[in-house]
Amino acid sequence: MPRVFFGLEIPDAVKKRLLAIQGPVTGAKWQNRSQLHLTLAFLGEVDDQCVPDLCQAASGVQVPVFELEVLGLGTFGRAESPRNLWAGVSGEEALRGLQHALSEKLAEAGCEPGPSAFQPHITLARFRKQAGSVAPLLDQHGNDHFGPMPVTEFVLFESTPGHSGSVYTVIERFPLEA
Repeated sequence: MPRVFFGLEIPDAVKKRLLAIQGPVTGAKWQNRSQLHLTLAFLGEVDDQCVPDLCQAASGVQVPVFELEVLGLGTFGRAESPRNLWAGVSGEEALRGLQHALSEKLAEAGCEPGPSAFQPHITLARFRKQAGSVAPLLDQHGNDHFGPMPVTEFVLFESTPGHSGSVYTVIERFPLEA
């Protein structure tokens, strides 16, 4: 059973800037270039026969292209002992519109995403129990602008656990309206 999610790919120039802030922080498991993305809807493990239904539902999403700005850093958990370090985005209204339209189409197909609230972010690092403080990173880069992110499509990814973290493979791309 594939483990899947819908998300947005990050432009290479933005990835380069995001990866440049990595530094030695106790317990940090930094995301690599191919792992950087913005999740729209995490579905988890689904039956193989469900994937075509997911693709058909997603192809019904009708949202115009838009642009986000990747900026700032934040954490889930306290900066002194975070669970995750992430980059934020501006332009959330259009992004939330896309996420809502996708969620509605998935619900109509009987494939609703998990119950967690949508919090737009790009995970940069995950932390083990002995997490070190990222307060210095937040002080140094907390308001950085990492660049524009044109959103012209969204993607259905398969997530496969690997030795260096999950490997994300594109199953299908869904263009937005020009």
